[in-house]
Amino acid sequence: MSRYRNSPRHEALRSCIVEKRRKAGLRQIDLAKRLKRYQSYITHIETGQKEIGVVELLELAEVIGFDPIQALKRIKRA
Repeated sequence: MSRYRNSPRHEALRSCIVEKRRKAGLRQIDLAKRLKRYQSYITHIETGQKEIGVVELLELAEVIGFDPIQALKRIKRA
């Protein structure tokens, strides 16, 4: 397991994505469909089983509708 998946910042990133998804009124399956992925992909991101890369963060932000720069600023403080 990667050392980053258990870091406070990665936990903050996962929490942020879950929060933003829920605020947008999306279920995991809804987000997965918009990304043309399986629901398990979203589950793995949200539970920390998958690390989130920069490109994935940008795609999530675009589909969910949040500013990735603001999210990174928030996560940086974690």
